[in-house]
Amino acid sequence: MTGISVFDHRLLADSWSTPAMRAIFCEQNRIQKWLDVEAALAKAQAKLKIIPEDAAEEIAKKAHYEFMDMDFIYAEFKKTKHPLVPTVRGLEKACENGLGEFVHFGVTTQDIIDTGLVLQFKEAMQIIKSELKAIAKDLAKLAKTHKNTPMMGRTLALQALPITFGHKVAIWLSELNRHYDRIMELEKRLYVGLIVGAVGTKASLSDECNEVEKLTLENLDLNVPDISWQPARDRFIELGYVLGNINATFNKIAHQLLILTHNEIDEIAEPFGKGQVGSSTMPHKRNPAVSENAVTVSNALRANIAILSDIERHEHERDGQVWKMEWKLLPEIFLMLSVVLANMKFVFSDLEVKKDKMLKNLNILDGFVLAERVMFALSDHYGKQHAHEIVYENAMRGIEGHKTFKEVLLSDERVSKVLNEKDIDALLDATTYVGYAPKLVDEFLEKIASSEILK
Repeated sequence: MTGISVFDHRLLADSWSTPAMRAIFCEQNRIQKWLDVEAALAKAQAKLKIIPEDAAEEIAKKAHYEFMDMDFIYAEFKKTKHPLVPTVRGLEKACENGLGEFVHFGVTTQDIIDTGLVLQFKEAMQIIKSELKAIAKDLAKLAKTHKNTPMMGRTLALQALPITFGHKVAIWLSELNRHYDRIMELEKRLYVGLIVGAVGTKASLSDECNEVEKLTLENLDLNVPDISWQPARDRFIELGYVLGNINATFNKIAHQLLILTHNEIDEIAEPFGKGQVGSSTMPHKRNPAVSENAVTVSNALRANIAILSDIERHEHERDGQVWKMEWKLLPEIFLMLSVVLANMKFVFSDLEVKKDKMLKNLNILDGFVLAERVMFALSDHYGKQHAHEIVYENAMRGIEGHKTFKEVLLSDERVSKVLNEKDIDALLDATTYVGYAPKLVDEFLEKIASSEILK
């Protein structure tokens, strides 16, 4: 894939994939994974005396990209129009003394490509897990540091009630922890290869067919399937949906960060390095470009998720028109998600939390956000429903008349006979109405401390 260049050299070389993930899904590694499967197969068949031992040794010795004549393979590809046969012929050509005749013995293209793709996914998932762990550690630190930092909670885009920034971050961390659990559960089903032949019946694999598959997959450190999954793509769909779920979380988080950086809110700021430029024409700009990039790439990733379920729509035992979609959809999902995670890891590594601006924003509605608190204070005297009516009337009267909440409360005899000015001042202190947020954060961090994502 190609993409626009990124502003910050510390973060990415290419906006559509990180270098490590790009290396996993490059042509060289894809071919190497096919060669790994061919070598594992040859070793298994030699152990079972299906092919000569010296043939397996030669195949394993030459099953490395460095021995492949890529000009020959490219020429074969143009001639055969086949995804795997050119590489099989390349390996056969690399083997000496005619021992290449035993390459790809009894298997079909899908055995090699599917199993090779699983090996790529297994490598790629290690990067995803590592990035999630790094982000989780930063979030845990932020949650602990800011468990008492009051800020405005917002519902339906508007100010609602006070929370703490640590509480907001802890909820993000809790979500990431569930994603990590999903990955660990998924891995048991995902890291499964297959050696089943042309239509999954193992007809060409000899009487030792089950043992051939078992030994081959053991050589690759993959699990053995209960039966062919050539036309059953649920494993890969599940993989895509788990990655898509992770992407959705970070789309939400990055978008929220963008909103919180708006000058009119200005409650957080992402790291802004020396020499970083926000605009070519407006020198003052300190754009939240990393969070913005995360949202951009995340939005593009969602398009792949939207059509992912189509890969299950196989006709009969193999259907290239949908099978081959995987070769584009899933690597791209990994590549784009790696960018999103790299962006968010950068942002959370040194996020600036502006406590003073959070405090200022708590008070911009002149006390009306504490209406719930006043209502409950009056409910002991009037009952909850009647108290709600009293507070509602005063809130509407104050907002429409451009008066503070304190002013309208003090002018209402129904309120003033129950609450004096000192009581009202205390009730309208937003910093003291964050509920049990600090305690809830502490309890959560204690629960999650031993989780896999924080190890």
